[in-house]
Amino acid sequence: MKLYYSPGACSLSPHIVLLEAGLKGTLVKVDTKTHKTEDGGDYYAVNPKGYVPLLELDDGDRLSEGPAIVQYLADRSPASKLAPPAGTMERYHLQEWLNFITAELHKQFSPLFQSTTPAEYKETLKEKIGQRFGWVEQQLKGKDYLMGSTFTVADAYLFTMLTWTKHVGIDLARWPLLTAYQARVAARPKVREAMIAEGLIKQSDRVTARA
Repeated sequence: MKLYYSPGACSLSPHIVLLEAGLKGTLVKVDTKTHKTEDGGDYYAVNPKGYVPLLELDDGDRLSEGPAIVQYLADRSPASKLAPPAGTMERYHLQEWLNFITAELHKQFSPLFQSTTPAEYKETLKEKIGQRFGWVEQQLKGKDYLMGSTFTVADAYLFTMLTWTKHVGIDLARWPLLTAYQARVAARPKVREAMIAEGLIKQSDRVTARA
C-alpha cells in the first residue's frame, strides 16, 4: 500500500490509523501547492482531485477520501478494534462521528487556511467551530475517547482537527475536556510515531496525557 500525504494535513488521520492497525505501507509525500510528489511526479496523475489523502492498494485500486480510507484500514485489522464490526449499531455511530467531523469541523477549517478568505468570515467560521467543539466536549464527559474507552478511527480524525487550532488562532484551552483529550491521544505511541515521521514534533518532545 501507498499512502499519499502532506505533513500536518488531514492525511495525518489515515497515517495514524495505518500505524495503529499495524499495517505496512509506504508514505509518499505530496506538496499540495505544486501538486508534485517528493520525486517530482505529477500528483494529479495519481489523484485528479489534487488533494490528500489517497491510499493506493497493491492491486492498483485507490481510495481518496479520508473517512473511507480509515474504515478500510480498520477493516484490514479487526483485532485493532479501530472500528466496530460492519452492520452493528456501534459501526453506524462511528460513521456518524466521521460524518460530523468531516462536515461540521473539517470543512469549516479549510477556508481559515486560505489567504483570500475575508477576515470577517474567518471569525464567523471560528465561532461555528467553537460551538461544535462545545458540543463535542459534552459528548466526551466520562469518556477517554469518542466511542468510550476504545480508540477508533474517529479519534484519529478529530485529533487531526485539534492540531489545526493553533495555526488558525483558536484557543483550545476554552474546552478543558478537549484539551485533555488532545493530550491523551497525542501520548499514544503510534500517534507520536506518525507526528515524528511527518516532522510535526521531534523525537525528544515530551507529551503528557491529562485525565
